[in-house]
Amino acid sequence: MTAVLALTTSLMWGLADFGGGLLTRRMSALTVVVVSQALAMAVLGAIVVATGGWSEWGPQLWFAVAAGVVGPVAMLAFYRALAQGPMGVVSPLASLAVLVPVGAGLALGERPGWLQAVGLLIAVGGVMLAGGPELRGAPVQRRTLLLTLVAAFGFGAVLALIEHASTTMTGLFLALFVQRVCNVLVGGAALYAQVRRGTPALPEDGTGELGHPGYGRRVLTAALPALAFVGLADVAANGTYMVAAQLGPVTVAAVLASLYPLVTALAARGVLNERLRAVQAAGAGLAVFGTVLLATG
Repeated sequence: MTAVLALTTSLMWGLADFGGGLLTRRMSALTVVVVSQALAMAVLGAIVVATGGWSEWGPQLWFAVAAGVVGPVAMLAFYRALAQGPMGVVSPLASLAVLVPVGAGLALGERPGWLQAVGLLIAVGGVMLAGGPELRGAPVQRRTLLLTLVAAFGFGAVLALIEHASTTMTGLFLALFVQRVCNVLVGGAALYAQVRRGTPALPEDGTGELGHPGYGRRVLTAALPALAFVGLADVAANGTYMVAAQLGPVTVAAVLASLYPLVTALAARGVLNERLRAVQAAGAGLAVFGTVLLATG
């Protein structure tokens, strides 16, 4: 069951990233993050009220708060790294996020069998190769590498934190709601700072200040279903990962949940006709092989 839930996590995160990537072509990345998470927060708030989730309030929710604060920071660092440097370098380095929860699991005493250990190494290597690493080309700026490593640590920290945020189903909904509240607060503060610096939150129609003031709102309204999907898919992924990490070894759950770049790449291949590079295809094959070893080990 751990393997199934973790792979479901990868599917949801991969589709959410693909949808978010498409939306950022039409509006600010921070706008996508804040609106999608706000929509998810509203849905989760209704579920918490309906299920009486407030009764699960306790100190374990500090893990959800921490995940909700770290997540947007990591995402912002990731987007900025992608804007500054080649994706073929940034994406594989960001996939090192899996090492954080795996290391935490090992530190807490988890000891996978030898077959699972081999599967872990193969799957991690496959995820990195699936990003299409660029081994040649111009040197990458130190700032870009630093931002990428910050993003990787942040994504990994979210995986390590969120598993401790609840132990019951109603508590799961409350933890996810608290995480989304923090996501919106942190992302909203960053969006406000962006607007103060002169970058609009909503897209303009290309005619500058004399353009139609309602254009950006119309674009946002038309994108609301897609934004809701991105936010709810992210929520679903967090939920399935929390359950997977509680039912089985964190080392296995974390690696399988980190296969989402493959889902994003395959979605781009199917929808946008983007071709996988040879190194990405090889990485996908290794990741699948490592997954089989993890699931059967």
